[in-house]
Amino acid sequence: MTGTTDRPGAQLGVTVVICAYTERRWPQTRAALESALGQHPAPRQVLLVVDHNPALAQLAAQELTDTPVDVLESTGSPGLSGARNTGLAAASQPVTAFLDDDAEARPGWLEYLVAPYSATSVLATGGSVRPRWPQEGSRPRWLPPEFDWVVGCSYRGLPEATETVRNPIGASMSLRTDVALAVGGFDDAVGRVGSDQRGCEETELAIRLTGSQPGSVILYVPASVVDHHVAPERVKVGYFVRRCWREGLSKADVVRLVGSSAGLQRERRHTAIILPTALIRDLGSLVTGDVGGGGRMIATFAGLSTAAAGYLVGRVRLAVTGAETHGPHPLRGSRQQIMSASARSPQD
Repeated sequence: MTGTTDRPGAQLGVTVVICAYTERRWPQTRAALESALGQHPAPRQVLLVVDHNPALAQLAAQELTDTPVDVLESTGSPGLSGARNTGLAAASQPVTAFLDDDAEARPGWLEYLVAPYSATSVLATGGSVRPRWPQEGSRPRWLPPEFDWVVGCSYRGLPEATETVRNPIGASMSLRTDVALAVGGFDDAVGRVGSDQRGCEETELAIRLTGSQPGSVILYVPASVVDHHVAPERVKVGYFVRRCWREGLSKADVVRLVGSSAGLQRERRHTAIILPTALIRDLGSLVTGDVGGGGRMIATFAGLSTAAAGYLVGRVRLAVTGAETHGPHPLRGSRQQIMSASARSPQD
């Protein structure tokens, strides 16, 4: 395993991978790249992986000529998992960090994200993802902070100090490169394709990572911070409901692959402890005259019930189609295997 002989405090080399799929985000993608290049210590390699968009790849190659960024076209199946696997296979450093194309890393992001690897038991880390709303101070009053995962950000219920978690948030995370390759990389049966809201590919991989090595851990590092742009359409109630529904479907996929014990571990705690606490808090706000408290209560009930319904529908669909349940992952072993699998056409 990469890093098993690292001395405590040793600085590991890092590859930063940013995956992009649309020209509409190009200004944000440029900002994401600049924030990664401006880290101290600087990453030793920065890759921009373009997900099956030749026009965007051409634009990136032209505009990034005078930068140390390598532009790659995804050789995997269309979608975020295939693009991430392309970056993972091309990474030259012991640690690969992923930053979303619509997120900007704050100073110290990479240093804090990588520091925990001085412990050889750490296989992955994740940082804090803060929402940057479309307009300053425009957070929807009805959106409970416990549901900030809907807009791809850290949410209330995560640890407030560095602590073990099941999985990182995909917008800001890092992995030991060789271990991630050895367990098969990201499963392209899970995760986003373009603007499709299904996700959880990092959840499924994180469970396989820790399952591959007894005693290994994944750490959430709140001091490692990125700002995540929230698109205007993501602050609408319709998006909230669709995203919760898709999350339920995604969790059904994860449970199929890794089983319900690991696949729903965090969700059980969130449902049993975090959300009831939120409802009590918002009820108190409503009683004291904050009408937003009532909206947040409705959103909590709606989000939970919609995600649960999506999960149940997803499980029924998988049962009807006879999908294999948490069997062996199709990719194992070397970097070459990942690259070969990524090179398959989507129809294979």
